[in-house]
Amino acid sequence: MTVSWLLWILLILPAAAGGICLLLRSARVVLLFVIAAVAGTSAVAAAAAWSVFAGRPIFAGAEWLYLDALSAYHLILLHAVFVLSSVYAFFYFTRERSSGPIRMRRFGSLWLGSLAAMSTVLISNNLGMVWVGIEASTLLTAFLICTHVSPSSLEATWKYLIMCSVGVAFAFIGTLLVAAAAAPAKLAASDVLLWTHLREAAGSLNPAILKTGFIFLLVGYGTKTGLAPMHNWLPDAHSQAPAPVSAIFSGFLLNTALYCILRYVPLVEIATGGSRWALELLTGFGALSIVIAGAFIIFQHDAKRLLAYHSVEHMGIIALGVGLGGFGTFAAMFHVMNHSLCKSLGFFSAGRLGQLYGTHDLGRMAGAARSSPVWGRGFLLSLLALIGAAPFAIFMSEFQILKAAADRGAFVVMAIFLAGAAIVFVGALRHAVGVAWDDPVGQPAPENAGLGEKLLVIVPLAILLVFGLWMPDCLKDVLNRAADVIRGGL
Repeated sequence: MTVSWLLWILLILPAAAGGICLLLRSARVVLLFVIAAVAGTSAVAAAAAWSVFAGRPIFAGAEWLYLDALSAYHLILLHAVFVLSSVYAFFYFTRERSSGPIRMRRFGSLWLGSLAAMSTVLISNNLGMVWVGIEASTLLTAFLICTHVSPSSLEATWKYLIMCSVGVAFAFIGTLLVAAAAAPAKLAASDVLLWTHLREAAGSLNPAILKTGFIFLLVGYGTKTGLAPMHNWLPDAHSQAPAPVSAIFSGFLLNTALYCILRYVPLVEIATGGSRWALELLTGFGALSIVIAGAFIIFQHDAKRLLAYHSVEHMGIIALGVGLGGFGTFAAMFHVMNHSLCKSLGFFSAGRLGQLYGTHDLGRMAGAARSSPVWGRGFLLSLLALIGAAPFAIFMSEFQILKAAADRGAFVVMAIFLAGAAIVFVGALRHAVGVAWDDPVGQPAPENAGLGEKLLVIVPLAILLVFGLWMPDCLKDVLNRAADVIRGGL
């Protein structure tokens, strides 16, 4: 039996487990079952990724399923975020564990369904199925936002649904235009949307139609990514969703949509003779996102909205790194991992502090690092990592992107990046100082953090610290191989 069966399990297992959640009779059992299901799926994902990095890409289902270095790397990050967030959800939903199971049944089913949808995006070779996976993830995650129903969460849900649905509609048009651009390549009807076949025939694609399609795709999937100026849904959704949901939104859902854009970059660049047309567009949207996010971060007073605007900033940094090309693509892939881990920790900490203080207002959380040693310090350190403080890994990936800009002679881009990063640094550091040293305004509930909760803070921080000081050769190889796919390799 070949390893191709692993790809089918990655789709079937979380989808089936999501259905089983609806049959469980206890909220506590639902949350424990979610952890077990995600852990089991993650083991399969690790085996599949290992097969790719130890050998060659995996095909399945008449080439409709495909796992290469780029998708395998993202698959590992997806499951890392889901494992951490699923464990965190068990601690976060303390009240729900002792109440009726209906809400947690729905949560578990949507949670695992979202995992299946995002996995579909990552392991689909057919670009039409990639679009289907993004649409499914939109519908499933929308209802996770209003797990706790309130006027604000319902408003955020509708805003997310409307804006992302419009974006996905743009992406659908872009997908059709890419199929139309393949006409000169004379591909079989069954192969016209298979990425591997399009990549092999990229030199024969119609460049004018392909460029038009890429604009639709960039705007469409860019809306789901949270790139400015299509980011307006993001602060509301992140701030109103329960903290575990915010963690998967920022930790990986945004990466899923950006991954879709990255799949089209080599097609456009090869079809246009290496003109850097697609890369320049990514650079422009990335720089704009950094600057706009910085302007909003200065004025934030809600911890979760602050983290949401950091998502806009860091998606912009990743897009800018890819747009620079060369070493910048490697640095962008490194930044994807760093952002996912750091933002998961940030939302874990903000969510628990919100429960302890009864608010996400940063002014009311003054002195949280002293009053709540685990989650207060976790939030403080996540903020410091997000703004690029050394020696955390985000500092290193941002430095690498700056080096890529200097090597290319893109000094205007470099100046915009530095200016935006400086605004973010000053704005967020002001909040970090308040959390660390300001006199407490209110008395939070007792923290009572056990070993499991402490590990949710320690593990991401340890990884960010170690990779900020040392990059093992195996990670360097993984990042290079993922970046090579974006640069035009197979």
